[in-house]
Amino acid sequence: MASYLTMPKLSDTMTEGTLVKWLKKEGDTITIDEEVAEVETDKATMTMPSFEEGIIHKIYVPEGAAAPLGATLALVLEEGEEPPADADTPPAGPETKEEEATEEAAPAEDAPAPAAAPAAAAPQPTTKPPKPKAAPVGSSTRPDGERVKASPLARKLAEERGIDISRVRGTGPGGRVVKADLDYLASGGGGGSDLGLVPESKLAGDETVGLSGMRRVIAQRLLESKTTIPHFYLNIEVDTEPLMTLRAKVNEASLANDGPKYTVNDFIMRATVLATCAVPQVNASFAGDEIYQYGDVNLSVAVAIDEGLVTPVIRSAQDKSIKDLAAEIKDLAGRARNKKLAPEEMQDGTITISNLGAYGVVNFDAIINPPQSAILSIGTIKKVPVVDANNQIVPGQRMWIGMSCDHRVIDGAVGAQFLAELQRLIENPLLLVS
Repeated sequence: MASYLTMPKLSDTMTEGTLVKWLKKEGDTITIDEEVAEVETDKATMTMPSFEEGIIHKIYVPEGAAAPLGATLALVLEEGEEPPADADTPPAGPETKEEEATEEAAPAEDAPAPAAAPAAAAPQPTTKPPKPKAAPVGSSTRPDGERVKASPLARKLAEERGIDISRVRGTGPGGRVVKADLDYLASGGGGGSDLGLVPESKLAGDETVGLSGMRRVIAQRLLESKTTIPHFYLNIEVDTEPLMTLRAKVNEASLANDGPKYTVNDFIMRATVLATCAVPQVNASFAGDEIYQYGDVNLSVAVAIDEGLVTPVIRSAQDKSIKDLAAEIKDLAGRARNKKLAPEEMQDGTITISNLGAYGVVNFDAIINPPQSAILSIGTIKKVPVVDANNQIVPGQRMWIGMSCDHRVIDGAVGAQFLAELQRLIENPLLLVS
């Protein structure tokens, strides 16, 4: 009997999905729970399992197209079964049925028109940003305001050839633009002193890039977070010399026994969990007329993927060692990048870590991930001169940690208490492995 593959609900807030890639084609045999397509939801791109078995006779939704929940994606037939007469046309999905119902309920043409929506509710027109104006040919100043130095011949050649001389790098005395610079540019060079040390520009012409489902939801939720949650920010500087020394010894012993290599973030995760257990007020959410206190530390860890950012969750992290945490986040992050995370693996976090240290970022302030009340922003470890206990300037290693708090739940003193505990744990790293 003919059956249909329909768009399933792959996340708790999903209303539509984008068919990124078909893993099966027309004529292929499929079984129940076999992966048949990659679908982008509002949270991530993940594989869609089949809830039918048979042979895919007709695919209705092409790659790259969006479809609402319940929309018909493909027709599946049993082996040897004849396709129905309307096989080339998918049955009406939820969106079509809703439109038909709306048409049936529509008022007659002579009925009074409904009142206009308030002006505040009208959508704002979307306009393309104006193109930057190019400097006129022969401009006497560069974009940074510096006066262009050029020989009279170079100015004349630039005008004849339609070259903006303010964009030409001069190789003459004092950076003066000379004829050779114009000739080099005309021959296809990038400027008078280009040695090929600068990577080729990846800039293209103006274009409008459509928002993916995930990017649209990220924009919506971050705007909601920033405009409805009263953020305040705390920052501390942590001595990471003891941590780096211990980590080196731990990795040496672990690798010698065919064990894993531990990252700085593994230790930060463990310290965050222990600090949260010591100051549980940060492990909470604002719930209107009450504050909900969580009994488990479900640690969300931000992971960058091509489509945006996801936050897989390590559940009941208070019951797990550094080894457990390291193994679990490695698995979750790997599957996130390979689009293999299940929706429930990105839900119910209670506190988040965002680490940009690998990118060389020293410090930053992250935006809270609702309904959580705190997010930590971890910077890079830098070697800096520090003053020791003997008032001597010596080399040291320091890291900045930021904390963004929801002031409806966390007061400044509570946030400071949490960071003090976090600092104590990081600067005494033996406490993290005990």
